Amino acid sequence: MTIAIYNSLTREKEAFVPLVPGQVNMYVCGPTVYDYIHIGNARPVIFFDVVRRYFEYAGFKVNYVVNFTDVDDKMIRRAAELGVTVPELADRFIAGFNEDREGLGARPASINPRVTENIPEIVEFISGLVGKGYAYESGGDVYFRTSAFPEYGKLSHKNLDELQYGIRVEVDERKENPQDFVLWKAAKPGEISWPSPWGEGRPGWHIECSAMALKYAGQTLDIHGGGHDLQFPHHECEIAQSESLTGQPLARYWMHNGFVNINNEKMSKSLGNGINPRELLKRTSAQAIRYVMLTTHYRSPLNFSEETLRQAENSVARLTTSRDNVLHRLSSADAGSIAEPDAGLQEKIGRLRGEFRAKMEDDFNTADAVTVWFQLVSETNAYLQRETVEAAGLKLILGLIEEFDGVLGLLLPEAGDDLLDSEVEGLIAERTEARKSRNFARADEIRDLLAAKGILLEDTPQGIRWRRG
Repeated sequence: MTIAIYNSLTREKEAFVPLVPGQVNMYVCGPTVYDYIHIGNARPVIFFDVVRRYFEYAGFKVNYVVNFTDVDDKMIRRAAELGVTVPELADRFIAGFNEDREGLGARPASINPRVTENIPEIVEFISGLVGKGYAYESGGDVYFRTSAFPEYGKLSHKNLDELQYGIRVEVDERKENPQDFVLWKAAKPGEISWPSPWGEGRPGWHIECSAMALKYAGQTLDIHGGGHDLQFPHHECEIAQSESLTGQPLARYWMHNGFVNINNEKMSKSLGNGINPRELLKRTSAQAIRYVMLTTHYRSPLNFSEETLRQAENSVARLTTSRDNVLHRLSSADAGSIAEPDAGLQEKIGRLRGEFRAKMEDDFNTADAVTVWFQLVSETNAYLQRETVEAAGLKLILGLIEEFDGVLGLLLPEAGDDLLDSEVEGLIAERTEARKSRNFARADEIRDLLAAKGILLEDTPQGIRWRRG
């Protein structure tokens, strides 16, 4: 089956064909490390982690590059506010990012290049652009000459006249055109800087990623990713720089995830509605956060709220309970010992595996892939209610659960580890519904699972009460 990707450049779904068969070179823009990441930053961390996981699941070898911007205007201002050096600030928040990434269940990138460790390559890149006439020096700064790159605007589908209103740089008389953007900034007194042919200074934002992508992933990437807000000007400028220097496409496929709203409002400092994942993780699970992120298609805006989080916790508990029920029955004495599961179960498992892959290979439709997983939960419950449950069948089901979780990362730790209060309450609510629908087998399974985790239930006239044993 072919993986189809919506290419932001062409605005069409295209069959994924890597430059090198069986390999994927993927560069995703990482954080500017002047603070801890917010929930909007967490979306690409989680989504592109899943993209990388799926490619590996599909048999590809993935070179996954995520950079750290560890010097820019924000870094310099924040370091001054805190009374530390820019490198000290970067070290603090790179460590914080790695803690948050791990906390969110995302695997480490193949490499995390830092701007400050690649200054020679950046200077060489800029020198190449100057030598080819795509860039010019003015007053110690170096600017990219946008008029020299006729395709400037092809990613955002805007022309130069439109773009002059969107470029995030101040109008400067030293520029040939207002649309020209900075590649090298002359150092101001007291600022961190490096030597260059144009004097002491530091790189501009856009050139950093172009130089690091070239060094760590080659002239043409298979996939370049990031948030939708990076499409212009950052990725537009990367294209202009890289393709002017190399004469090759910067990336074959461009992927951009949508924005995250909080309670149906845009997240902003003025509203004070930002959410920090490291604080969120103190009261919920990484799996619940991942569930919220992955049950909305990555290109669509995502609404994050307490309600969606509570629903996610309950859903994650259902998925985890299904896995734990299989493990519990597999370890029990009544599981048979035939070598092969029956043909009917094999057909169902094969069909669900195929549906899961089809959803993931249709532009990484994780929301529909999760729906397939819940179909597996239903099939699992039906199998566990059979008069005879064989170990071979349980192992077949468990294998597919592990495949799904290896891609999406939504299961809580195995039985025996503590459940969050919200997860216990979600399971109790599911048990109550099972009893109302006279599905007593399911109700008993949940009771047994909670008991195995040390959760004791008590039926009272006021409802079910629970406590930890």
